[in-house]
Amino acid sequence: MNRISISEKIREHRRKKGLSQRAFGRLMGVSAQAICKWEQEACYPDITVLPRLAELLGCSVNDFFE
Repeated sequence: MNRISISEKIREHRRKKGLSQRAFGRLMGVSAQAICKWEQEACYPDITVLPRLAELLGCSVNDFFE
């Protein structure tokens, strides 16, 4: 069973929207470095930002955990 991580889903959805890490960071109110760390699994977004993250990426919070 292949498991796709939250970080891969964030990267995939961000790229589908045509957003750079910098542009997405601005929309999220975080640095491009934070987005990079999320996508590299160096750290994860705080659970409180998941609804905003999903809204901007056009998905549901549940999509990050499937």
